Amino acid sequence: MIFNLDYCKREIMTNSEKSTVKAQIKLELTKLKAQIIKLKEATKPIAPDCSLGRLTRVEAMNEQVINMKILEEAELRQTRLNNALSRIEDEMFGVCIECDEPIGIGRMLVRPESVRCIGCAL
Repeated sequence: MIFNLDYCKREIMTNSEKSTVKAQIKLELTKLKAQIIKLKEATKPIAPDCSLGRLTRVEAMNEQVINMKILEEAELRQTRLNNALSRIEDEMFGVCIECDEPIGIGRMLVRPESVRCIGCAL
């Protein structure tokens, strides 16, 4: 990797932008917490003698598997958001780990856990 001397001169992310991203992370974590609670309920085992009405047991089991995958993804995103929250005050927060360029504020607001810019993420 080539050391970029101009790096120290660049404005990475302002304190105002960091505050905005931090608020977005907290909002996302609140939403995820509620979603995870619902998903955990939806992934509980289905009793063999449970009356399911029009929904067959096989369909209920298929839905349960889908909900388990969604739960897994939600928990992974929750971990990533918590990690982002813990490092938001770091000087390198908002800097791409691939190219060392600032990650756009728009991307950080949509995916605050991002560690790569759009160009490197593709």
